[in-house]
Amino acid sequence: MTRDLTAARVRQDIDVVARAGLDLETFLEESVTSIARALPWVAACIATHDPSTHLLTSARKYGYLRDRNDHDHEFGLVEYGHVEATAFTELAAADFPAAGVHLVTEGEVDRSHRMSSFMRPRFDFGDEARLAFRDGRQVWGAMALFRGDDDRPFDRSEIEFLASLSAPFAHGVRTGVLSRLSDAPPPVDSSGPAVVVVDSNDEIASMSLGAEQRLAELVDGEAAGDPIATIGALVGAARRYGRGETSTPPRSRVRTRSGMWLVLHAGPLMSRDDRQGEVVITIEEARPPEIVALVVAAFGLTPRERDVTQLVLQGVDTKEIGATLHLSAYTVQDHLKSVFEKAGVRSRRELISRIYFDQYVPRMGAELTPSGWFA
Repeated sequence: MTRDLTAARVRQDIDVVARAGLDLETFLEESVTSIARALPWVAACIATHDPSTHLLTSARKYGYLRDRNDHDHEFGLVEYGHVEATAFTELAAADFPAAGVHLVTEGEVDRSHRMSSFMRPRFDFGDEARLAFRDGRQVWGAMALFRGDDDRPFDRSEIEFLASLSAPFAHGVRTGVLSRLSDAPPPVDSSGPAVVVVDSNDEIASMSLGAEQRLAELVDGEAAGDPIATIGALVGAARRYGRGETSTPPRSRVRTRSGMWLVLHAGPLMSRDDRQGEVVITIEEARPPEIVALVVAAFGLTPRERDVTQLVLQGVDTKEIGATLHLSAYTVQDHLKSVFEKAGVRSRRELISRIYFDQYVPRMGAELTPSGWFA
């Protein structure tokens, strides 16, 4: 009875902070600390994902893992280079948003490649519980909680409790993603994308001018892990693509600590001397069309509200929107009112500004760089 009451209070607390408009770092720190009251853990890792590709965009670590960055580069390779039932990409599409490795493997946790090759030998973890942050339409991230070899494994009731937090975490993360406007940092390299080449031994073989600074921009907050984990995720996914196991080259949109949006692409390299396993990563500033869908999704709009918003962004007036969507003008206005409330704006002009220009307007007015962007 006490356990159920504690779980209910934790669930309520997380729901409250998820709707408080907190920045991402604060929301995750407060929420993962609250969970420990109902579901004890020795270490935790929370990842944010690109909702379109489910690729890692940032990682934060707590407890035993907080100050350990010595194996961050391996995590992405293991997580995205192999497929198993509790992988983040699989959990994103599963019927149930949470899973425990001990439960899934019926007590044989070494059947999990991730546990046997990485978590147990590196950190002596005995079990892992995972949760995908889903809001019904999109997946915004995931969480992994760990217990040691001497601790009892996560039981079914704890996994069910974790699953009940899926929607609140999704709400808190998508709100936190948009919590900052860009500080308009000086350009790193105006000549084009930064490039990182990773060799077959998973080491960075070379990088272009400005790439190191781009990677540093991916570190966000005291709990953030090494940004190379994000690169490792792209490398692991690119190798799967190169082997023909997936049909789409890996790509993710990442918001930096300054508020700037970057797009990261990865692809396997073909060499004339039969070397295999090399991957090239390109990092470039996102153009407005690349982030519009993500920003709109982060507002938590209904499908019909997204349709209305899309037409507003095209400059279509209320009457035309109604004719296009077979809605009355009054219904269109009702949808717009809801959109404005969710986006925190009061007019069409403010909506367009919020979606397109929260990053770009502060940088306008300077000279254009060779890449076509304001310096």
